Amino acid sequence: MVLAVDGSASVTYEEFGLIAGGMAAALRDPAVIEGLAGTSTLSLLLWSGTGQQDVITPWTRITTAADLAAFADGVDNMPRTIRAGATAIGEALLAALTLLAEVPAVAKRNIVNVIGDGRSNDGIAPGPIRDRMVAGGITINGLCILHEEPDLLASYTDEVIGGPGSFAVTCRAYEDFAEAMRQKLTREVAGPIV
Repeated sequence: MVLAVDGSASVTYEEFGLIAGGMAAALRDPAVIEGLAGTSTLSLLLWSGTGQQDVITPWTRITTAADLAAFADGVDNMPRTIRAGATAIGEALLAALTLLAEVPAVAKRNIVNVIGDGRSNDGIAPGPIRDRMVAGGITINGLCILHEEPDLLASYTDEVIGGPGSFAVTCRAYEDFAEAMRQKLTREVAGPIV
C-alpha cells in the first residue's frame, strides 16, 4: 500500500499537520492494526506539482503491531520535503506506480491511497495513468478533503480512483480527517494488502 499525501500549496502547514496526525491516529486504531500487522508492506509518498514527489518512508514490512506503531510515528512526524506548489495527481500516480514496481514482497493486492484537497491542475492528466494502473491490477482509492472544493469527489471518481473494489471517502474539514482516514483504512484491511 502506498499512502500518497498532498503537500501542495492549498494545504497550509497547520492542515498538513492535521493530515499527518490524523493518518498516524488511524494507523494506531486497533482494527487497522489487526488488519495490517503481519500482512502488509507500506510506503509513504509526499506529492505536489510536477517534479515534486518524495518518498518519505520507503517500503516497510509490517509484521507486528510494533512495526506499524513505528511506521505511524514516522507518519506523525512527516517532514514537508517538497515545494508546496500546484496539484499534480497524475505525477503522484506515476510516482506510486514506480514505487509499486520496487515493492520487496509478493503482492496479493496493490493499493494506492491518494489523499488530497484539490483536483489535478498541473502535469500529466491522472486519467491515463489511472487506467494504466488499473490494467495492471492496481486499486487506487481516494480520500477527498472538501473544504475548498465541495465537488472534489466527482473529480476523483472521474479521474483518480479505479481498480478492483476502488472507492473514495470524503471529509468536510481537516478536523474530520482522522476519522475519515480510519474508516478508509478499516474498509481496506478487509483483505490482504501489499
